[in-house]
Amino acid sequence: MEQLLQVGVISSTHGIRGEVKVFPTTDDPDRFRKLKQVILDTGREQKGLEIEGVKFFKQFVILKFKGIDNINDIEKYKGKSLYVTREHAVKLKKDEYFIADLIGMQVELEDGTAFGVLTDVMQTGANDVYCIRTEEHGEVLIPAIKDCILDVDVEAGKMKIHLLDGLI
Repeated sequence: MEQLLQVGVISSTHGIRGEVKVFPTTDDPDRFRKLKQVILDTGREQKGLEIEGVKFFKQFVILKFKGIDNINDIEKYKGKSLYVTREHAVKLKKDEYFIADLIGMQVELEDGTAFGVLTDVMQTGANDVYCIRTEEHGEVLIPAIKDCILDVDVEAGKMKIHLLDGLI
């Protein structure tokens, strides 16, 4: 299980005072208002940054970090990811999961037969769609609805599904 969860990617600088435009990779960009700090993955190290200010512009979140007051201090981090620890993550409701916990999960049919591995989650308007790589059928798309997803055990890394007619 991943201990760090991605919440955004720094896309560019914003102004000259050290602010950055962040493309949110979370379902709820408004969560940035409550975040006190994030972890920046520079590629060589992970660096904790304290959030000093939050604004919104179109689909972006504009963040100002404490102690970074100049464009030159933040420009080198363009394209880098921002993370939160699991304890600072959004609290999940029943039957909600972090995508990072689902990727790589072993998928089996309702009778216990191995089916494949969950490789991606596509977020659509109505419901998510799970991409499952199988040896027999290639990539199979399964809607994340109660009729299809019978059980998810994050701890064990397993998912049990029911294949509706026409899915393969």
